[in-house]
Amino acid sequence: MTRGIRKIATYCMIGSLTFMGTTKTAHASVQPIAGITVLLNDISINPEITNVDISNILEPIIEYHDLAIANVTNYVNIRSEANANSKVLGKLYNKGTGTILAKEGEWTKIKSGNVTGYIMSEYLYTGSEVYDLADDVKTRLATVRAKVLNVRSKAGTNSSVVTQVPKGHTLEVLDEQEEWIKISVGGKTGYVASNYVNIDTDFKHAISIEEEQELINLEKQRQEAQESKTVSSLRQQIVNYALRFKGNPYVWGGTSLTRGADCSGFTQSVLKNFGIYIPRTSRAQAYGGKRVSMNKIQPGDLIFYRKRGVVNHVAMYIGNGKVIGASSRKEGINIKNYNYRTPYKAVSYINR
Repeated sequence: MTRGIRKIATYCMIGSLTFMGTTKTAHASVQPIAGITVLLNDISINPEITNVDISNILEPIIEYHDLAIANVTNYVNIRSEANANSKVLGKLYNKGTGTILAKEGEWTKIKSGNVTGYIMSEYLYTGSEVYDLADDVKTRLATVRAKVLNVRSKAGTNSSVVTQVPKGHTLEVLDEQEEWIKISVGGKTGYVASNYVNIDTDFKHAISIEEEQELINLEKQRQEAQESKTVSSLRQQIVNYALRFKGNPYVWGGTSLTRGADCSGFTQSVLKNFGIYIPRTSRAQAYGGKRVSMNKIQPGDLIFYRKRGVVNHVAMYIGNGKVIGASSRKEGINIKNYNYRTPYKAVSYINR
């Protein structure tokens, strides 16, 4: 019976609070609203309605009368003006909420989180629809306290990082463990350490375009850092492979890393092992690939030397100012300072 009364009270309250398309806020000090007065009279003369705590009925109705709840599959855009061509200020995801500020034709102006703007009313639950939904859409939320928080694939510091979230962002909690929290963010799920978040039960709010861009930028930086590690790993593999043949013989015209190679045969054969195919002669190698400045060379890049203005030698840079290459019949494949001769140019054939 009480739930039925609340539903009736909801319609009465919403009807009374909405006038000329503008939502008004009810205050405890104002005179009783007409619709609620009728309801109270019904309760007082109906013998079947007993033990009803009116305050418990009215309080949540007043609390939620200006609440809007997103009714979408994924998200709805919040725009700067009440038209579909205006600037997008943020996104309100399904079951996210906002406070109704005004209504303009088919649009509702709301404030949600750090975003204030317009949503087409058809994508929102408002008015009497809200009362039965309000408590159900509240959820557990985790607010990030760390400067940057890793979201991991599994509950443990040894698991891979799925993405990262900056301080102040709110994540939807899917499951709570003692030390780890399963969360959802940006369409991804993962785990965060419970020590670095504050958890509360509340409504989900919109995310601004600026907040979304902050997430995108952070993820881009993470991926670039990961890619850089991959690059370093590949280059180090190439260098380690080249070093295996230190001390092997120099053979003019040779391409065998074990039986003998000349300078360009050595660099060609080392890179070929990693699926990187380069020209055969040092002169041709010098004019392929991507030129890099001498102060930005990385392990695995090739350094070229000239004699009488013509490229006649190549070696592979291995880091710390050193190169490895097939120098001469006397020296074989050996390591030297990169500037034992005056370098002419450096070229990279490693694209990652």
